[in-house]
Amino acid sequence: MVCMDIQAGVSQRAGVGRYTQALAEQLGRQAGADELRLFYFDFQRKGTPWAAPGARRQAVRWVPGRVVQKAWKTIRWPPFNWLAGTADVYHFPNFIVPPLTRGRAVVTIHDVSFLRFPEAAEERNRRWLTAQIRDTVARADAIITDSEFSGREIQELLGVPAAKLFPILLGLPEDWGRPPAPGIRAARQALRLERPYLLAVGTLEPRKNYPLAIEAFERLRGFDGELIIAGQRGWKYEPILERMRRSPRAERLRYLDYVPEEHLAALYAGAELLLLPSLYEGFGFTPLEAMACGTPALVSAAGSLPEVVADGAEILASFDADAWAERMLALLTDPARRAGLVARGLARARIFSWAETARQTWAVYRRVHDGARGG
Repeated sequence: MVCMDIQAGVSQRAGVGRYTQALAEQLGRQAGADELRLFYFDFQRKGTPWAAPGARRQAVRWVPGRVVQKAWKTIRWPPFNWLAGTADVYHFPNFIVPPLTRGRAVVTIHDVSFLRFPEAAEERNRRWLTAQIRDTVARADAIITDSEFSGREIQELLGVPAAKLFPILLGLPEDWGRPPAPGIRAARQALRLERPYLLAVGTLEPRKNYPLAIEAFERLRGFDGELIIAGQRGWKYEPILERMRRSPRAERLRYLDYVPEEHLAALYAGAELLLLPSLYEGFGFTPLEAMACGTPALVSAAGSLPEVVADGAEILASFDADAWAERMLALLTDPARRAGLVARGLARARIFSWAETARQTWAVYRRVHDGARGG
């Protein structure tokens, strides 16, 4: 019996929430004769979340989740297994293992950017993660992370032995790809995208390094279009929006906020180029999503990005705005270079599958369970 805490997937639209939902949707198919239970809070009676074939859902409706989570943070009570019931293995996909008095614990630590770049993190979340992460890695029986890079970071910064770490690359939905031309036109019309555009996607927060994308766009010559930034407001987002407002090319800069899922693939597909000048990535969904839609991607060499995109995107180690503008212009004006990059990007994106992520994740559950049984 495996019990997975899917609260992040119920309450968050991006990041860990997206990982939790996509993984849970596939895990039931891996269970075989075993059982998968998906645990979440539903005090407001919003009902069963997204479909997850082969899994049984378990909702706690007698107490708000925020009350329990506050109790976990302050008095380390009640034990998770009191609420979720007995299981052999519990999976916590959101960094921290809550109080647990029985069973084996698997935790996903997506990255340790809050340790490597604390100045770029949301302060309250940084304090919480920093205070709890060492206890979590000590109590966890296995730690899943999103890339080999993040695995090395966890070893270095938290002293976790390699035998306890399981880097598992994330996936893309089976139906993710370039929409038909009418769908792209409809999305562009709905989002009022009339000019050619460059695109940057992700939560508005310092680690994404949006000011560099803006400055490089300001220095780009020969492109009669816009720079579109799409992503929900995160922490310390105000300076980013202010930088856009005071840009000498402000009339060609647009912020779209969170883009609904039904328009996202078309938004990628309509772009001339995706930009990701991030300072740190534990995985990096956005270039993969763009590559799968046939859009060339230009990314920084930060964190796991070279590992994830390989030769499917252009990688620029410099954070110099002139260097970015020069590379952007080359990709916009060299058809052969673009075509080769698109072909490699499509091929690279095809290897990323949530079904494979789920298969490897279930193998970790079995390994943890068999280790407990053997001991």
